[in-house]
Amino acid sequence: MRPLHLVPANTKFDFVGKRLFAYIISAVLIVGSVVVFSISGLNFGIDFRGGTLIEVKTKGPADIEALRTLTGGLDLGEVQIQTFGAPDDVLIRVQRQTGDEAQQQEAITTLKTALGDQVAEYRRTEFVGPTVGAELIQAAILAVSLALGAILIYIWFRFEWQFGVGAVVALSHDIITTIGLFAFTQLEFNLATVAAILTIAGYSINDTVVIYDRVRETLRKYKKLPMTEVLNIAVNATLSRTVMTSLTTLLALIALVVLGGTIIRDFALAMIWGVVIGTYSSIFIAVPTLLFLRLRQISGSDSENDDEQENIPAEPAS
Repeated sequence: MRPLHLVPANTKFDFVGKRLFAYIISAVLIVGSVVVFSISGLNFGIDFRGGTLIEVKTKGPADIEALRTLTGGLDLGEVQIQTFGAPDDVLIRVQRQTGDEAQQQEAITTLKTALGDQVAEYRRTEFVGPTVGAELIQAAILAVSLALGAILIYIWFRFEWQFGVGAVVALSHDIITTIGLFAFTQLEFNLATVAAILTIAGYSINDTVVIYDRVRETLRKYKKLPMTEVLNIAVNATLSRTVMTSLTTLLALIALVVLGGTIIRDFALAMIWGVVIGTYSSIFIAVPTLLFLRLRQISGSDSENDDEQENIPAEPAS
């Protein structure tokens, strides 16, 4: 049985030659993200806005869809319902009501009245105030910033400082455009979304490191080749792996969007965007950035590498 090849071997696409067009697209995406974020902001979920959390045990397995329909007509704003652990363990999150503690207590009473005898036991009721939400926002920003800093240090030590800067530029591009997507679509931005952003950063940097590793190998092998050709050879050499990894990841994420339910849908949608934009930035942002940072040709050679210099590949096709 012949193996499946989605990308032909020995491709010679001129990716670096299209960098100006890619920079224009990225500039539009980043500026658009900043403008939309400034105008619309993010649709923060209960995790950040504050609200009430109620854990209940239902009489028998919970009918989540029926509960969502029931609570959706109570005029309490956003209500999130999900099971965790056993089928009869249900977690209900109600957004913070306008007003003081009396309004929050009234919302809890309304919810309990609507649930009626469907609930066998109320296990806990907690109120998440706006102060906690603000602290979570600060923690989320700190987590993303520390992740970027750690990635910069890791790439710097593994390769050279130019690679670290290029990787962080690409990652910043991915994070800004992902936030812009949430601001534009007004999908709920919650702790799961922060987890998605960190996952996107991990996915993108993995793809970037694979390409950068091939860039370093190609620099050592073809020391006299122009830098643009070296970068094109590296990207084309890893293109098959990049496409296969992205497609298989997208298949799993699409399954989550279709079959995973509303709780995980926003996370999966963010990840789908992250896979697409992460693959794009690894090729068209992270790699061409090395040209502007004047990545030096790695010096030092042995006789074997000197002989390989004579076998310079053909220039990539445009």
